[in-house]
Amino acid sequence: MSDPALPIAEEELHAWIDGQLDPAREPVVLRYLQEQPDVARRVAAWREQRAALRAAFASVAAEPVPPRLGLEQLIQQRLGRRRLPWRAAAAVLLAFGLGGVGGWFLHGGQPTQAGTMTLLAQQAVANHVVYTADRRRPTELGALQRDDLARWVSNRLNHQVAPPDLSADGYSYMGGRLAATPDGPAGLFMYDDPQGVRLTVFVLPLSEAATMPIQHVDFAHVDGCAWIDKSVGYTVVGKLPPPELRRIAELVRKQLG
Repeated sequence: MSDPALPIAEEELHAWIDGQLDPAREPVVLRYLQEQPDVARRVAAWREQRAALRAAFASVAAEPVPPRLGLEQLIQQRLGRRRLPWRAAAAVLLAFGLGGVGGWFLHGGQPTQAGTMTLLAQQAVANHVVYTADRRRPTELGALQRDDLARWVSNRLNHQVAPPDLSADGYSYMGGRLAATPDGPAGLFMYDDPQGVRLTVFVLPLSEAATMPIQHVDFAHVDGCAWIDKSVGYTVVGKLPPPELRRIAELVRKQLG
């Protein structure tokens, strides 16, 4: 079991970005990023680089595997076209399967609805922690570029979306950005109140995810409200009492619905 008292290593930051971090260490890493804005900025740059690389090679990854690299061909080459003992065959299949679709089935197939909400909350909280900790440049486009951001995010998400207006509730729109997640790009809109409390609205398309009502989420001791509407996930995250978060989430849902 991991020791939460251990210092944060750079390898753990990379593992967190890649979704490979030990779950027991994730709350510690998120708290560390909240307390270290310089590190949070560096991690944000890494996330953006990762997203850019995934986008650049997405078309290549979608291409069919060449016949010479097919599983059967590789097995034959590796074992010299001999009859496969069942243990060797199982080992080879496991090695290939864990790296792709086979690993998904070994873990029980498609995630449950509860699992989808958990993943949505994790991504929303992770981006909230990384970018709200940055006091110099928390957003990519500022409040005056609201329409430009709406077009940019809508085009990348293939879903019409715009920053909600929360001014009547005392929250000023600061700006936003295109965020990176393992499930593709997401929209992140940021707000603050006169006391400097920062609030984020996170929008992430979720392929074929069923509609789910607003529910409170608590990930790594960061509160939020998440819901799914027509295969798009939404999350409102901020250091606010749950009833206040719920009220704001209802407002956001009405505007973005």
